[in-house]
Amino acid sequence: MALWHRRAPRMIAGGVLSLLALMAGLILMRGAGARLAGLVSGLVVVGVVLLRASGVARVVLRYVERLVTHDAMFRALADIRVWFFRRLAGGAAAGLGFRRAGDLLSRLVSDVEALDGLYLRILVPLAGACLILPFLVLAVAPVDPTLAAIVGGLFVAGAFLLPLAAAMLGRREAALLTHRLAGLRIGVLDLVTGLREIRAFGAEGRVLSHVRARDAAAMLQGLRGSRAPAGAAGRRVYLCGQAAILAVLAAVLGVGLGPIPAVRGVGLLFLVVAGFEGAGGLTRAGALAGGISRAAARIVSVGDTDAPSAPVGTLPAPAGADIRFEQVGFRWQANRGHAGRAAVFDGLTLDIPAGSRVAILGPSGIGKSTLAALLLKVASPEAGRILLGGQDLATLDSVSVRQRIAWLSQATHLFADTIRANLLLGGPDATEAELWTALDRAQVGDVVRALPEGLDSWLGEGGASLSGGQGRRIALARTLLSDAPILILDEPATGLDAETEREFLKTLYSVTADRTVILIAHRLVGVERLDRVWRLSDGKAVAVAV
Repeated sequence: MALWHRRAPRMIAGGVLSLLALMAGLILMRGAGARLAGLVSGLVVVGVVLLRASGVARVVLRYVERLVTHDAMFRALADIRVWFFRRLAGGAAAGLGFRRAGDLLSRLVSDVEALDGLYLRILVPLAGACLILPFLVLAVAPVDPTLAAIVGGLFVAGAFLLPLAAAMLGRREAALLTHRLAGLRIGVLDLVTGLREIRAFGAEGRVLSHVRARDAAAMLQGLRGSRAPAGAAGRRVYLCGQAAILAVLAAVLGVGLGPIPAVRGVGLLFLVVAGFEGAGGLTRAGALAGGISRAAARIVSVGDTDAPSAPVGTLPAPAGADIRFEQVGFRWQANRGHAGRAAVFDGLTLDIPAGSRVAILGPSGIGKSTLAALLLKVASPEAGRILLGGQDLATLDSVSVRQRIAWLSQATHLFADTIRANLLLGGPDATEAELWTALDRAQVGDVVRALPEGLDSWLGEGGASLSGGQGRRIALARTLLSDAPILILDEPATGLDAETEREFLKTLYSVTADRTVILIAHRLVGVERLDRVWRLSDGKAVAVAV
């Protein structure tokens, strides 16, 4: 709800219009019932003007209310999506916080769309029910206080208690449905993205049957979740409405209640019918509440990582590019009570002078990428400190820090867009001449010139139209467009053959002569161009002779 504060005026306006439309409908129904009974008995108790005015008002207000509430909801969902991407980006830098693409797709599509029910199907109808209850009681009480108590009690049960019970019963089913829908999307996305490997191993039938099983489980869970709590509660709410109608008829007939005048009784009968119909949607809303709360929880948790959150600094990053790790200690999941997990770093100390070329070596899982995460302020150390240009990284603004550090990883992504658009990600204000210079420095300019549309050539998803080495050079050109004095290379040549890897690293070293280069790798490549080499072992950095 806090994320929707910008849309509060529109949402409140939509809620007020909804209440006014509901009020006009109640007045219309009560007046129509009284006028009908009066005409039958030869009396005119309600004028045509009132009925016309309330009828027109109800139609106009309902139309405007739908426009305002849906407009407010669409804007609020757009805010959620923008917030979602920002949280995801904050936790995904340096390889952290990545989740399976299918799960993210489920959160972005299904879970975000489910949140429209919070306002349109729960909050607005609930506000309407809160208006209907006193309207019913105040309309019936002057005629028969006992009848007012009965109708009011039945309305409370049907509009509040039974939907609440449906929400409580449906929480578990909603959680299971959300989980199975996410699993279905994960399976489908794996099927599509891994089709080449699936066909190569002749596993089409097995994978497809697995997806079908997930689809069937999600469908079965959806049917079970929609039938159980909502169906039982809906029948009970219907019975509450029928009991209220029966009570009004009994009062008109003088059976146990009343008697009350027939004209007023018929007006109250119409009012009771309209009131219970107005609150009827809350039963379905109660059944949806569990799914909505689950969807909200999954969206809010998107930026959670297993790392202690980095402190929010306020100082701009200094001009200096010297880096120093001083007795740094770090472990994953320390902020979740998993203190027993082995520390990644325990007293890590190393110096990286400005303009130097260093390598950080070690096997997978030893903490090489974690070091990059700490430098990029995606995570923060438990102990010790990291200095950039002589200032504690914790005191520096994250955006300014990342403007000083360029990052080229083993999984650098090329977007399904033009070469120009991919390059401008690294330098939004770069001129065409600067783009060609970057491509030439990355030794891929001739390849791009040979393409029919040059810089405006379409790369395809993941740079599918280029070879692996060409795509990596495009990514390097994009990095070169950044004027950051520090360059982190996280396994930049992974997946390339030996010759392509040597040529790529040779190019890389030649175009980064004036920058601090931190090469993160699991083996030594291009050692002759390095100033220092450290090997990570037991949470510490051990110097290796070059």
